[in-house]
Amino acid sequence: MAKVVSLEGKRKAPSLEPLLSLCADDMAQVDREIVARMRSPVALIPELANHLVGAGGKRMRPLLTVASARLCGYPGSDDRHIKLATCVEFIHSATLLHDDVVDVSALRRGKPSANALWGDKASVLVGDFLFTRSFELMVDVGSLDILGVLSRASSTIAEGEVLQLVSQRDTSTPEATYLEVIKAKTAKLFAAAAEVGAMVAGRHGAERIALESFGMNLGIAFQLVDDALDYDGREAQLGKTIGDDFREGKITLPVILAFLRGRAVEREFWKRAIETLDQRDGDLAHARMLLDRHGAIADTLERARHYGAMARDALGLFPDSALKAALLEAVDFAIVRAN
Repeated sequence: MAKVVSLEGKRKAPSLEPLLSLCADDMAQVDREIVARMRSPVALIPELANHLVGAGGKRMRPLLTVASARLCGYPGSDDRHIKLATCVEFIHSATLLHDDVVDVSALRRGKPSANALWGDKASVLVGDFLFTRSFELMVDVGSLDILGVLSRASSTIAEGEVLQLVSQRDTSTPEATYLEVIKAKTAKLFAAAAEVGAMVAGRHGAERIALESFGMNLGIAFQLVDDALDYDGREAQLGKTIGDDFREGKITLPVILAFLRGRAVEREFWKRAIETLDQRDGDLAHARMLLDRHGAIADTLERARHYGAMARDALGLFPDSALKAALLEAVDFAIVRAN
């Protein structure tokens, strides 16, 4: 009688490596463009910018731009897709520098944040420098349509930051408002990064719409997982301290779900800890216990899988290829980080 051997435990975990490998030449050019565009006679600017941008990270957003361009048949006879990918990375980096000042964050990608090393003023001003560099790159590409997409994304990100600020520490924040925040703060740049990849390849119809949808849903899934990991991850995964959102009084989906599902005494705990920031020893552990009791982390991750499925579906109109398979695996990677 034949013995059936389960391969369940032997499946290879989803990875960004296939996508990085297929886009390696483009991303090497992006890295060179980043270094070139960070140059300035004011020594503090490249020093501080390189602390963040040069630290690497996954570079998912610029990777989406070059991958989307290639998926749409971009021939690569010029460097416009490289400039757009660099632009996207600079927009992202600028928002990180500003975010860390607003959030008083001490860590970024596992290292001391720029504001912790150089102070708030320098971080804000170098963030402004990166924003201006990004707009120079948009102009260099020479497309008003692309300039429109990326400039609107930049303003939407700022609106998302302000919306998060005004809803911060408000435990009555509905899930719809939270989703509006993460769509603006995070997903909009994912969407724009993928959309301009299609545009630079000359695809302005169904492919452009599909890639914008792909980026938007991937970005939502990515942020949902990040918000779950803040309570249920490892510091090495996040590159920041576990519980930062809790300590800062940020209203994320796990908190919203636990608050709505909790008893009166539990809601009083959330109001004390989040609304007034009257936090005591053991409060983070208690918060994590309440999140577990009400399935808030599990349901946040289930929503992430839902948006991940929509991202995968958005690529359905593209023919099968190694690049499409790698993009689909990138969706799985974004979600499986929680495991």
